[in-house]
Formats: sequence, structure tokens, C-alpha cells
Amino acid sequence: MTDDVRDVLMAKQQDLLGRAADLTVAPDATGGISFGKRVGDGTSIAVERLTQVAAHEQLLVQLEEVSRALTKLDDGTYGRCDSCGADIPEGRLEIHPWAVLCVPCAST
Repeated sequence: MTDDVRDVLMAKQQDLLGRAADLTVAPDATGGISFGKRVGDGTSIAVERLTQVAAHEQLLVQLEEVSRALTKLDDGTYGRCDSCGADIPEGRLEIHPWAVLCVPCAST
């Protein structure tokens, strides 16, 4: 089972790294787009870029969780909550194998 979990976590880590790399690609040249009072191309590009930055930050948080879960797997603490030390329910780990907090601790 440990090898299966490791495989899932490693695949998730690679997926997240790839998605994060895609979001760090410099945007295409925008030419002479200006940011005025009206919503136009410039505003749309700015909103899209802000959305990409937020998505990138979320990917980095999830990547950190996956890395933490791999570390816990290595040190024998996988499946225990980082906050309270309680066991993380198996159902939660099936849905989110990178979970490092039990449901009550994750909700606070």
C-alpha cells in the first residue's frame, strides 16, 4: 500500500510541477495596450494575469502538501494529523492522499 500511495503522490507532484511551470511562462507581448477607464484588452489581460497568479499560488500550496505527505510517508507518520496527531480517516486519504490534517483541524 505504501508504494501505491507513493506512486499517487509522485504523480500528483509531477502534475502540479507541470501545471505550475505552465503558469510561469511569460505572457505574450501585449504591444501598445493601455489601461484606461473602459474595460478593454488591457484590463482583460490584467485580470487574466491576476487569476493566473492566484492559481499558481494555490498550486504551490498543494505542492507543499504533497511534499509534506511524501516526507510523512518516509518517516512513518503518514496518515496522522500534523496539528493534533489524530489519525486521518482513510476515506479522506483516499480522496486526498496528500492530506496532512484531519477534517476538524483542516476546517479551522
